[in-house]
Amino acid sequence: MAKQRPIIAFLYDFDKTLCTTDMQNYAFIPSLGMTPAEFWAEANGFGRRNRIDGILAYMYTMLREAERKRLPFTRADLVDKGRDIVLFPGVEDWFCRINDYGTTLGVQVEHYIISSGLREIIEGSSISAEFKEIYASEFYYDENGVPVWPKLAVNFTAKTQFVYRINKGVLDVSDDKTLNDSMPDDSKRVPFTNMVYMGDGLSDVPCMKMMRAYGGQAIAVYQEGNRQGVEDLLAKGRVDFIFPADYSEGTALDTTVKHIIQKMAIADLLWEENVQQLRGIGGDVLPNQVGLF
Repeated sequence: MAKQRPIIAFLYDFDKTLCTTDMQNYAFIPSLGMTPAEFWAEANGFGRRNRIDGILAYMYTMLREAERKRLPFTRADLVDKGRDIVLFPGVEDWFCRINDYGTTLGVQVEHYIISSGLREIIEGSSISAEFKEIYASEFYYDENGVPVWPKLAVNFTAKTQFVYRINKGVLDVSDDKTLNDSMPDDSKRVPFTNMVYMGDGLSDVPCMKMMRAYGGQAIAVYQEGNRQGVEDLLAKGRVDFIFPADYSEGTALDTTVKHIIQKMAIADLLWEENVQQLRGIGGDVLPNQVGLF
């Protein structure tokens, strides 16, 4: 049986990380006859007044405003609105390039979304097929595709649970038992040391801190408008690298990510060589030897 290639997982926020603004701003909010500033002020104010989680507050506001304007609000309609998403330069072919680079180094690269935005809108984007799993806020729909209840709400701190799911390979959000079962480090599908989290700001800090604490890498991308905030993350040691949001081949972001993949691939190779030597002398591979590199 062929040996399983080491897996390197890229975990992305979506809004302002892969696309230029909040995903609702492109088509959904204009369809309400509102500006993004008006919609978000309404959603955030509603949440504060009623002490509602911010993600649930914006999901409810989407439903309420669509009903007030007597506009269609179905799953298919939301997916269709995702087609208007504008991606940063280089994002369209980023995944293929990074996958191919990983293959040349003998590793398997996977991509995941962990977003507080809506899964339905992300699914309408041109890159939705690139992800092994999309973790994002989502509605539950009836047989006519009409939302009747929040299915999943991904707020900023809740994002971290999905990092653990990817680590253990327990991707089904309804499977909490397996997620919480004890699992030896050397049997976890994607070691934290083989993870790269990419985000754009404070909402990503919990996941970025996990990466830095457990040996992964955290990258923040910026547009000119949020450059100062991202530079502050770097100065305070909350992120490893910052780059302009340009994913094109040959950019600093592209080059550094390839160096990270190379480093992770070499670490996996060294670990495997160490294991083989221990086995060759009749030694055991101890749990605390896993993830040394």
